[in-house]
Amino acid sequence: MPSSRNTTGKETSRHGWARWIQLASSAILRIERVALMMLMGSITLLILLNVATRYTGVPIYWVDEAAVYLVVWLSFIGASAMTRLRLDFAVTLLTDSLGERAARRVKAVATACVLAFGCAMVAMCWLWLDPVGIASHGFDAKAYAAESFNFLYTEHTQTLNWPTWVVQLVIPLFSLSFTVHALANLIEDMGFAPRAAIAGFDLGNAEETVN
Repeated sequence: MPSSRNTTGKETSRHGWARWIQLASSAILRIERVALMMLMGSITLLILLNVATRYTGVPIYWVDEAAVYLVVWLSFIGASAMTRLRLDFAVTLLTDSLGERAARRVKAVATACVLAFGCAMVAMCWLWLDPVGIASHGFDAKAYAAESFNFLYTEHTQTLNWPTWVVQLVIPLFSLSFTVHALANLIEDMGFAPRAAIAGFDLGNAEETVN
């Protein structure tokens, strides 16, 4: 009779790819945690700076735009992290009326739909950014825009005068991290790997609390 250690070793070897995806998701989540803290701190500082400069009669005109862009980045990164933490809202009217096994299958189907959405986002971002197209024009934004009518690389923000693509880079980053998180969730829902312990977020049983 094989020992439990050997059985566990065989399962780990068989679904080793699932473990790697979980590790990738955990690494992304750690980066997102640090990014969220930095963004929230930066937004707070900008708001305080805006209040102080307006009170003294010397407002800084670019602060408002910078704060808006930081909030946008905060929202996208936060949404990606919430996906892995399973803090996305769900209507459980159907799953509550099903048995345990059927409920797990329905949840896996729902997670698969989230993964499909993430893959679609990645594909759309690839078409939108068109890295092959801009590279074929020698990274000449004007020549690329004249031929493709994609003006992403020629536009700049109003007050900060940053390239628009730098600000909007959060969308493809979100698409990639969101997809990895959704894949990790699907792997766990389908039983290829046990639920990974998530450190750094003291949320208790977040899934039951939200849903």
